[in-house]
Amino acid sequence: MFLRAIGRPLMAKVKQTTGIVGLDVVPNAREVLIELYGKTLKDIQASFTRHRLKVCQEEEDWETIEKRLGCGQVEELIEEARDELTLISKMIEWDPWGVPDDYECEVIENDAPIPKHVPQHRPGPLPEEFYKTLEAISIGQKESKPEVTSGESQLKA
Repeated sequence: MFLRAIGRPLMAKVKQTTGIVGLDVVPNAREVLIELYGKTLKDIQASFTRHRLKVCQEEEDWETIEKRLGCGQVEELIEEARDELTLISKMIEWDPWGVPDDYECEVIENDAPIPKHVPQHRPGPLPEEFYKTLEAISIGQKESKPEVTSGESQLKA
Protein backbone atom coordinates (compact mmCIF):
# COMPACT_ATOMS: atom_id res chain seq x y z
CA MET A 1 0.00 0.00 0.00
CA PHE A 2 2.75 2.41 0.98
CA LEU A 3 4.74 1.71 -2.17
CA ARG A 4 1.67 2.12 -4.34
CA ALA A 5 0.82 5.51 -2.84
CA ILE A 6 4.39 6.84 -3.00
CA GLY A 7 5.73 4.90 -5.98
CA ARG A 8 2.97 5.70 -8.51
CA PRO A 9 3.80 9.41 -8.82
CA LEU A 10 7.52 8.61 -8.98
CA MET A 11 7.01 5.97 -11.66
CA ALA A 12 4.68 8.14 -13.78
CA LYS A 13 5.81 8.60 -17.34
CA VAL A 14 7.44 11.99 -17.85
CA LYS A 15 6.86 13.73 -21.15
CA GLN A 16 10.15 14.94 -22.64
CA THR A 17 8.84 17.02 -25.55
CA THR A 18 5.63 17.87 -27.38
CA GLY A 19 7.28 17.60 -30.76
CA ILE A 20 5.72 20.97 -31.65
CA VAL A 21 8.06 23.95 -32.07
CA GLY A 22 7.30 26.63 -29.51
CA LEU A 23 5.01 24.46 -27.39
CA ASP A 24 6.73 23.50 -24.15
CA VAL A 25 5.85 20.50 -22.00
CA VAL A 26 3.56 21.33 -19.08
CA PRO A 27 4.50 18.96 -16.25
CA ASN A 28 1.24 19.53 -14.33
CA ALA A 29 -0.98 19.57 -17.44
CA ARG A 30 -3.84 17.70 -15.78
CA GLU A 31 -4.16 20.24 -12.96
CA VAL A 32 -3.90 23.17 -15.39
CA LEU A 33 -6.62 21.68 -17.63
CA ILE A 34 -8.93 21.05 -14.67
CA GLU A 35 -8.51 24.67 -13.56
CA LEU A 36 -9.05 26.12 -17.06
CA TYR A 37 -12.09 23.94 -17.80
CA GLY A 38 -13.56 24.86 -14.42
CA LYS A 39 -13.19 28.59 -15.21
CA THR A 40 -14.76 28.09 -18.63
CA LEU A 41 -17.77 26.31 -17.13
CA LYS A 42 -18.27 29.22 -14.69
CA ASP A 43 -18.68 31.57 -17.66
CA ILE A 44 -20.60 29.33 -20.08
CA GLN A 45 -22.19 25.90 -20.05
CA ALA A 46 -20.48 23.95 -22.83
CA SER A 47 -21.03 20.21 -23.00
CA PHE A 48 -17.66 19.49 -24.61
CA THR A 49 -15.90 21.41 -21.83
CA ARG A 50 -17.86 19.47 -19.21
CA HIS A 51 -16.79 16.22 -20.92
CA ARG A 52 -13.14 17.25 -21.07
CA LEU A 53 -13.17 18.29 -17.42
CA LYS A 54 -14.69 14.95 -16.42
CA VAL A 55 -12.00 13.02 -18.32
CA CYS A 56 -9.24 15.08 -16.67
CA GLN A 57 -10.73 14.46 -13.23
CA GLU A 58 -11.09 10.72 -13.86
CA GLU A 59 -7.64 10.11 -15.32
CA GLU A 60 -4.27 10.74 -13.67
CA ASP A 61 -2.00 9.99 -16.63
CA TRP A 62 -1.51 12.56 -19.40
CA GLU A 63 -1.30 9.84 -22.07
CA THR A 64 -4.69 8.45 -21.08
CA ILE A 65 -6.19 11.96 -21.11
CA GLU A 66 -4.85 12.53 -24.62
CA LYS A 67 -6.17 9.17 -25.83
CA ARG A 68 -9.64 9.56 -24.31
CA LEU A 69 -10.15 13.11 -25.55
CA GLY A 70 -8.59 12.49 -28.96
CA CYS A 71 -8.02 16.20 -29.52
CA GLY A 72 -4.25 16.46 -29.50
CA GLN A 73 -1.63 16.73 -26.79
CA VAL A 74 -2.47 18.06 -23.33
CA GLU A 75 -0.32 21.12 -24.00
CA GLU A 76 -2.42 21.88 -27.08
CA LEU A 77 -5.57 21.44 -25.02
CA ILE A 78 -4.20 23.92 -22.46
CA GLU A 79 -3.57 26.53 -25.16
CA GLU A 80 -7.04 25.90 -26.59
CA ALA A 81 -8.68 26.26 -23.17
CA ARG A 82 -6.80 29.53 -22.51
CA ASP A 83 -7.88 30.86 -25.91
CA GLU A 84 -11.51 29.90 -25.16
CA LEU A 85 -11.42 31.85 -21.89
CA THR A 86 -10.02 34.89 -23.69
CA LEU A 87 -12.66 34.58 -26.40
CA ILE A 88 -15.49 34.30 -23.87
CA SER A 89 -14.58 37.63 -22.28
CA LYS A 90 -14.23 39.29 -25.70
CA MET A 91 -17.60 37.93 -26.89
CA ILE A 92 -19.26 39.31 -23.76
CA GLU A 93 -17.61 42.68 -24.41
CA TRP A 94 -18.40 42.76 -28.15
CA ASP A 95 -21.96 41.36 -27.82
CA PRO A 96 -22.04 40.28 -31.50
CA TRP A 97 -25.52 38.75 -31.21
CA GLY A 98 -27.08 41.87 -29.73
CA VAL A 99 -29.11 44.00 -32.11
CA PRO A 100 -30.29 47.45 -30.97
CA ASP A 101 -34.07 47.88 -30.84
CA ASP A 102 -33.94 50.80 -33.27
CA TYR A 103 -31.79 48.96 -35.84
CA GLU A 104 -33.20 48.92 -39.35
CA CYS A 105 -31.92 46.46 -41.90
CA GLU A 106 -31.58 47.68 -45.47
CA VAL A 107 -32.88 45.19 -48.02
CA ILE A 108 -31.07 45.35 -51.33
CA GLU A 109 -32.88 43.77 -54.22
CA ASN A 110 -30.75 42.86 -57.16
CA ASP A 111 -31.79 41.31 -60.45
CA ALA A 112 -28.30 40.02 -61.20
CA PRO A 113 -28.24 36.32 -62.11
CA ILE A 114 -27.12 33.91 -59.41
CA PRO A 115 -24.06 31.85 -60.39
CA LYS A 116 -24.82 28.17 -60.97
CA HIS A 117 -22.40 27.02 -58.24
CA VAL A 118 -24.34 28.92 -55.55
CA PRO A 119 -27.07 26.76 -53.99
CA GLN A 120 -30.53 28.27 -53.96
CA HIS A 121 -33.13 27.58 -51.35
CA ARG A 122 -36.59 27.89 -52.74
CA PRO A 123 -39.20 26.87 -50.22
CA GLY A 124 -42.31 25.17 -51.47
CA PRO A 125 -45.77 26.64 -51.09
CA LEU A 126 -47.18 26.93 -47.60
CA PRO A 127 -50.00 24.53 -46.68
CA GLU A 128 -53.57 25.80 -46.89
CA GLU A 129 -53.84 25.30 -43.12
CA PHE A 130 -51.30 28.08 -42.61
CA TYR A 131 -53.42 30.62 -44.48
CA LYS A 132 -56.56 29.57 -42.60
CA THR A 133 -54.79 29.99 -39.28
CA LEU A 134 -53.36 33.35 -40.33
CA GLU A 135 -56.79 34.55 -41.39
CA ALA A 136 -58.35 33.37 -38.12
CA ILE A 137 -55.70 35.19 -36.09
CA SER A 138 -56.09 38.40 -38.06
CA ILE A 139 -59.86 38.35 -37.51
CA GLY A 140 -59.31 37.68 -33.82
CA GLN A 141 -60.80 34.21 -33.72
CA LYS A 142 -58.99 31.27 -32.20
CA GLU A 143 -59.04 27.99 -34.01
CA SER A 144 -59.54 25.16 -31.55
CA LYS A 145 -57.99 22.42 -33.65
CA PRO A 146 -56.16 22.71 -36.99
CA GLU A 147 -57.30 20.47 -39.80
CA VAL A 148 -55.12 17.56 -40.83
CA THR A 149 -53.67 18.00 -44.30
CA SER A 150 -53.10 15.19 -46.75
CA GLY A 151 -49.40 14.70 -45.89
CA GLU A 152 -49.97 14.19 -42.17
CA SER A 153 -51.43 11.33 -40.20
CA GLN A 154 -53.97 11.90 -37.47
CA LEU A 155 -53.34 10.28 -34.08
CA LYS A 156 -56.34 8.62 -32.52
CA ALA A 157 -56.42 8.46 -28.75
